[in-house]
Amino acid sequence: MYTPPYFAETDRTALHDLIERHSFGVLVSLVDGVPFATHLPFLLNRDAGPHGALVGHVARANPHWRELTAQPALAVFSGPHAYISPTWYESTHVVPTWNYVAVHVTGRATLVEERDALLDIVRRTVTYYESALSNPWVMDESGTFVDRLLPQIVGFRIEITKIEGKQKLNQNHPTERREKVIRALQSRGDENATDIASLMRATLDTGK
Repeated sequence: MYTPPYFAETDRTALHDLIERHSFGVLVSLVDGVPFATHLPFLLNRDAGPHGALVGHVARANPHWRELTAQPALAVFSGPHAYISPTWYESTHVVPTWNYVAVHVTGRATLVEERDALLDIVRRTVTYYESALSNPWVMDESGTFVDRLLPQIVGFRIEITKIEGKQKLNQNHPTERREKVIRALQSRGDENATDIASLMRATLDTGK
């Protein structure tokens, strides 16, 4: 990922936080020599190895898993983003841009096909995403339901070897312009614009 120094986020805790907040990512690797992408939720194990590990599963009918272990895999996580109009700077010789945050994770994958280990991935995924609901769904692990489900999926674990973060939040502009952009974003009122405004405010408060 192209990341000028003033947009780089290198704090591992901050990178892990973004992955968990925006855990529906994109898995990318080659299938038959052609780039192949699968959109799916990931679980993050922060304490595995020097950078953590990602866990997930794909449909067995999806060819992505067949060559996944033979090469490095890339997982992309995108956070909030917003268009930035040059009119907001109230200055000359400026251009439109897009502010956003993202994390790219590279690592080596291993497949998980053993029944109990695969069931654990499904169980953890359900628990993670249902935990915030007022009436969470509980998976029935007994009987034929799980026996029919598990053969239809393939689990994977990616040991993270490289993690890159980018926060493109107008850090290359003077503080006065950044304040104007924050006000303009806040006035729009949509969730992405508000989130980007909050992240921009945080960079100003921390002197980044």
